[in-house]
Amino acid sequence: MGIQSAIIKPFAKGISRSIERWSKQAISAQEKIFHRLIQQARQTAFGKEHHFDKIKSHDDFCQQVPIRDYEALRPWVDRIIAGESNVLWKGRPRYFAKTSGTTSGVKYIPLTKESMPNHFGTARNALFNYYAKTGKGKWLDGKMIFLSGSPELSQKSGIPTGRLSGIVNHVVPAWLRKNQMPSYKTNCIEDWEEKLDNIVAETWNKDMRLISGIPPWVQMYFEQLLEKTGKQTVKEIFPNFEVFVYGGVNYEPYRAQLEQLMGGNVASIETYPASEGFLAFQDIPGDPGLLLNANSGIFFEFIPANEIFNENPKRVWLKDVEPGVNYAIIINSNAGLWGYNIGDTVRFLETSPPRLVVTGRIKHFISAFGEHVIGKEVEEALLSAASQQNVRITEFTVAPQINPPKGTLPYHEWFIEFDEAPKNLTTFEKLVNDNMVKQNIYYEDLIKGKVLDTLKVRVLRKDAFRNYMKTQGKLGGQNKVPRLANDRGIVDKLDVRC
Repeated sequence: MGIQSAIIKPFAKGISRSIERWSKQAISAQEKIFHRLIQQARQTAFGKEHHFDKIKSHDDFCQQVPIRDYEALRPWVDRIIAGESNVLWKGRPRYFAKTSGTTSGVKYIPLTKESMPNHFGTARNALFNYYAKTGKGKWLDGKMIFLSGSPELSQKSGIPTGRLSGIVNHVVPAWLRKNQMPSYKTNCIEDWEEKLDNIVAETWNKDMRLISGIPPWVQMYFEQLLEKTGKQTVKEIFPNFEVFVYGGVNYEPYRAQLEQLMGGNVASIETYPASEGFLAFQDIPGDPGLLLNANSGIFFEFIPANEIFNENPKRVWLKDVEPGVNYAIIINSNAGLWGYNIGDTVRFLETSPPRLVVTGRIKHFISAFGEHVIGKEVEEALLSAASQQNVRITEFTVAPQINPPKGTLPYHEWFIEFDEAPKNLTTFEKLVNDNMVKQNIYYEDLIKGKVLDTLKVRVLRKDAFRNYMKTQGKLGGQNKVPRLANDRGIVDKLDVRC
């Protein structure tokens, strides 16, 4: 055991015990946070307009505060940008997390003094909890890489503004900074390909022990490491590589390829961060459930996903959620986000403690014919077929084909880039389709009723998704390919193999 891991070990155990305590009393923690948020925001412009002084219960809150997306919240953010204080939260935000929206263009998510610990503190707690639970802390004594956005910040009305992952770089403590890679200079490079070249050059001969990033971009990093060094696996380059930290996308579609690149299984920690808040993390190593971050300045609400577009959807909080239901997640936070729909859907595996899995994005679905297929369903259908056929998937997306050749039925079109293609594509298609029928009863009914034909797989050229993301200016960082869409905006730009 190294000096740093020895010093941190008792602190890590204390963090882990604290997580265990509050996770068993998550409903009580949420109730306290709810009342604290209402009390602290009463004198803000938002609190006054929404009569926070009269809110005594969640039912009262639902009556006063509607569900909003960023576009609906934007007038309040614009007031902050215009220089006003005490708008959504007391005072002025410490930072703006800049992120791209689909309908709103650039979004500016406020980060306050009170909300900052939610982001960095939760990431630290997830790592220390892993150390305490497994006894594996050697990663603290070597180098760590965090594939993040640029830490260079601009100013928006005097408020430092940038990507959340870049902002977090400014609050990394000194004891961790000396082990952090890549260098500040390299992290500031905006062009992903140039940045990746520099990251490889800086890290290939270092004692890398922890690597953090979203799976598709970590995969690119691993591939370039192997190309530079001539080695067969990442473990040959980094023999002390101990833990992989990821979030933002489901790991399973990438697992087989990443483990082949790594040279075997490497322990992993799944996290669920967003610009709006650090929402959940894996508290039990190896368990698929993510612990809802119920004691960190966010009061969570949940709406059954099939009601999210209703005029008056049912809104529940943690004490009323049910396992197995697909919910849209709504947050209220000490960053000044109120009734805020972040666009994600989750499903609880258990409620005490509250552990969930992320099932997709509200806007990422296919329901051209009423089937309402979601991301989790297509992922599980494809992964099961790939496992049975010894197929490896690089990336994929799905879209409806509503204008098929004359005399044929419409169908779902699956665009897949294979690392190891199936020997018989027709057999593979049938297997994926059979899995989808099991996943979604509406899809099954449409197939049986001859409304939809069985799905079709289109094989993509190598690097088709990377090239697409590059043309969209979304290569690298935290950008990811949507798994499915209700239109053909993405798939019509992909390079299909002849």
